[in-house]
Amino acid sequence: MNAPTRLVVGRVRGLHGLRGLIRVEILTDQPEVRFAPGQTLFVEGTDAPLTVARAAAVEDGPGWRVAFEEIPDRAAAERLRDTYLEVAVEGEPTLAGGEVYWHEVIGSEVRGREGRVLGRVTDVYRAGEREVYVVRGGDVGDFDLAAVKGTVVEFAPERGEIIVDEAALDLDAPVAAPRPAKRRTRRWSRHGKGPVAAQTEVSAGEPASGSTAGPAAEAPVASGPDEPVAKSPDGPAGGAA
Repeated sequence: MNAPTRLVVGRVRGLHGLRGLIRVEILTDQPEVRFAPGQTLFVEGTDAPLTVARAAAVEDGPGWRVAFEEIPDRAAAERLRDTYLEVAVEGEPTLAGGEVYWHEVIGSEVRGREGRVLGRVTDVYRAGEREVYVVRGGDVGDFDLAAVKGTVVEFAPERGEIIVDEAALDLDAPVAAPRPAKRRTRRWSRHGKGPVAAQTEVSAGEPASGSTAGPAAEAPVASGPDEPVAKSPDGPAGGAA
């Protein structure tokens, strides 16, 4: 019998109060299911269960506040800071046609229409309702590729490739002199962990579909529900809008 698949459903971004509440960045299309009272989660890399006592979306900002039965106070919660939370599922969720998991997008070669290699996808994150692919390793330098129809001409991670319109990206434009670096705030929308992402429960749809990339709730827009992203958040990756 195969061992259950672990999917990342959230990342602990902070603490709230003195009674063990944590603030979680949601990395799933169905938080109301994954964080329902009684659900069992795991800290990535461990088998110690965390039982959801209560959870609710934060009214005045991103993420959810979650209480676990095993975390009675702030000191215990502190040990969870910046960890990824996983759920165990039997097998992998079934995706609709044209959808793939984020981890299947990572590693895809990005090329222009004429065959010029622009790099490979090393990470995926969501900005608003769209997915963005982080592309590195090409002679044009590193860049972020938004999953927008018209820019992404062909989305074929099953073949390990994404074809783009180079003219739309304007990658050969002169690069302005760098400005002094400013301190950057953490992006709550980023999923995974740098070059090697997690399996996340967010999935990606096909650019040619013409729908918006990135799942909303559990409805597949150009995406769908639970996704693995090379380490795996809980949902599928999107194509182009």
